[in-house]
Amino acid sequence: MSLRSHARIAGAGYLIIIISGIFAEFFVRSRLLVAGDPAATARNILASESLYRAGMAGDLVMLLADVVVAVALFFVFKEVSRSLALLAAFLRLAQGAVLGANLLNLYIPLLLLGGTASPAAFDAAQIEALASVFLTAHGYGYVLGLVFFGLHCAVLGALIVRSRLVPRILGILLFLASVGYLADTFGRTLLANYEAYAGTFQLIVFIPAFVGELALALWLLIKGV
Repeated sequence: MSLRSHARIAGAGYLIIIISGIFAEFFVRSRLLVAGDPAATARNILASESLYRAGMAGDLVMLLADVVVAVALFFVFKEVSRSLALLAAFLRLAQGAVLGANLLNLYIPLLLLGGTASPAAFDAAQIEALASVFLTAHGYGYVLGLVFFGLHCAVLGALIVRSRLVPRILGILLFLASVGYLADTFGRTLLANYEAYAGTFQLIVFIPAFVGELALALWLLIKGV
């Protein structure tokens, strides 16, 4: 396959990741999960179980596309630096492995709330609270996966700047996104009062990450290299 074909596969895969990720997080979980209210969250999940499961399916699609993108980007940038291209691919695959295992934290609430795996000694309120713990753990597991993705963005940004296969500004945006991802993850880990700064951290992550990754996806899909 030509370099341009690999680039367009990477761009298409990247768009699938963005669309499926936004669907799962913002159109499903943000609608169903109510912060600080396990009972309302449980009611929402049971009332819209198909939507909840569709969100999990969206996550699976995103992870499968991640594998395709990791391999395609390796072939695009291997002539720039084979070692860095391999490192970028392995970091992206490591993120996928973490997020794949983290999906268990979404399956377990279904088992608990549906009665399949509900402890007999627990009442309804306790089961709802336990399900909420797993849903909260999923959020933290997602953040842990972003450590590897943040490092991937830094390496990919360096490859883009060195290669001149795509505009350098996209590499710079990815590097800024990397800083944001890592700052957010370590902020959650180190700061007991992280919630007081959550908005600032998320703003630092969102702007360069969304703009840089969407622009890279469109460039690779439409222009190639």
